[in-house]
Amino acid sequence: MPRCYVTVRALWHGWRTVDLDRPPWPDTVDREVTMRFTRTLMAVTAVLAVLLTTVGTATAADRLRAGVTAAPYCGITWGSTGKTGGDLNPAPLLTTRTGQQDCYDRLVFEFDGNADGYSVGYGEVFTEGQGLAMSPYTAGGAVLRVQLREPAVGYPYRAGDHVAAVLGYRTLRDVVYGGTFEGYSTFAVGVRAQLPFRVLLLAGPGTHSRIVLDVAHQWQE
Repeated sequence: MPRCYVTVRALWHGWRTVDLDRPPWPDTVDREVTMRFTRTLMAVTAVLAVLLTTVGTATAADRLRAGVTAAPYCGITWGSTGKTGGDLNPAPLLTTRTGQQDCYDRLVFEFDGNADGYSVGYGEVFTEGQGLAMSPYTAGGAVLRVQLREPAVGYPYRAGDHVAAVLGYRTLRDVVYGGTFEGYSTFAVGVRAQLPFRVLLLAGPGTHSRIVLDVAHQWQE
């Protein structure tokens, strides 16, 4: 049978010849619809990508701001820089003891008389007189050098002795006596990490006095 053809005018492509016996097949309209759909989908995808990037950037920025503005632990603002006070004093060191508090661990030096001289900071500690490094023999992730400007003539320990039992403490790890020489007495205080600390001067009991070292358990809440 002869094939039948007809010439028609399409609104979108001018005149063209159509084979009436040819099976139906997607024409220009189908392709254009497909192209429009594809372009629309690509545009929507691009917008979503921009939105997701913006949200991700905002979330990261919010986390950064939250980290920067995190509240100090227990309201502690002591810092970890070195602290010094007082002068040489003849009041002898009598004893040391430790204690645990909710926000910090405490080390107390008690003197017979009015003591007020000290120097405390993070770093290497050396024994008095001999100058031997103490950090290799001190437990903890960081070491506080405590130099008291008072003698320890009657103190019942020798250089190198571990003078405190701190098993189970959150922050204190060790307290090692470094000896006394020419009015100075030294201790290596091992702590979990380089954390904030403060030094207090307290009167009592009785005619005694105390130099107190508090080391916070952490920096921020």
